[in-house]
Amino acid sequence: MSGSTTIIMAFASMVAAVVPMMIYLLFIWWLDRNEREPFWLVFLNFFWGATGAIILGIIGSLIFQIPLSTVIHEFSSGNSSDLEQLSGAIITAPIVEEFTKGIFLVGMCFTKRVDGAVDGVVYGGAIGLGFGMTENFMYFLTYGSTPADWLVLVIIRTLFSAVMHLVSQGTFGAIIGYAKFISLPFMIISIFLGYIVAVIIHFLWNFFVSFEDTSILGFLFLFLYVSFGFAVLQVALYFESRFIAKELQEESKEGTIPPDHLRFIPYVYKRYRKGWCPYGVHQKEYVRDCITLALRRNQYKRTSGIRRESILKDIQQLRYKIQQMFYNANLRYHNYYKGN
Repeated sequence: MSGSTTIIMAFASMVAAVVPMMIYLLFIWWLDRNEREPFWLVFLNFFWGATGAIILGIIGSLIFQIPLSTVIHEFSSGNSSDLEQLSGAIITAPIVEEFTKGIFLVGMCFTKRVDGAVDGVVYGGAIGLGFGMTENFMYFLTYGSTPADWLVLVIIRTLFSAVMHLVSQGTFGAIIGYAKFISLPFMIISIFLGYIVAVIIHFLWNFFVSFEDTSILGFLFLFLYVSFGFAVLQVALYFESRFIAKELQEESKEGTIPPDHLRFIPYVYKRYRKGWCPYGVHQKEYVRDCITLALRRNQYKRTSGIRRESILKDIQQLRYKIQQMFYNANLRYHNYYKGN
């Protein structure tokens, strides 16, 4: 290819790798409709997947493949190069890449930002998408000898391969997020279990698409898994809304929030309507704090020890903050009408 053609293909590959992944990222961020995470933090996880996880994945794969290649050379009979390539795809890649993606996710799930399985899906999915973006870019630059071949590669990797990274780490995050507030031993077991599940998803996809006769099974497996995962996520969001409503009812009985606000705050399509929030109260901030308060109450019931004490402090601070909002709003209200 000429120099100008190479530049054009490189630019097209970058656009084809970046734009779909950013659309996916915005979509999974939007799905968390009860308490959307700060987008900069979701993007930070995406950035780790696109850079740190890729770099460590390449280094880790080279190291991991050495003993595996030695064993293959020892026992193979003439087709060792093919077996090495196959083992790299179905053994090394799932084990190493899910680990390098997951180390940041595990650290993220130990922070206060992760409130449950839904948040785990968002952060894990973001890491997977970042990894898929960089991997796609490298593939788009390297493979596809004709524009038609390149386009087919872009379609397959955008709709399937990158989505596999999303669902594998999203599943990992969901398992950790769910187990986070149970007990420390169970959480440790869940981290290991989540990693194994992510490796299995990655392995099954790579295994099926490595053979022409079984590639259709890979596409079918991923389609069914994404459909199932999306349905489970919707159920999780529904139950999350239910316990938010329940916890806020308890807070209303304790006088933290007015009873009539329970008709709006727990419901996604009502909470940002105009007219119900008192004059002088920042509606978006008020809703966010109320939902966080409900989540912390639920977490408090599921934890023990030092973590329980920390969550109780958060609950007390949120109650004070909400009460302060009403106090300040009342002052503004009276000052406004005095001035008129």
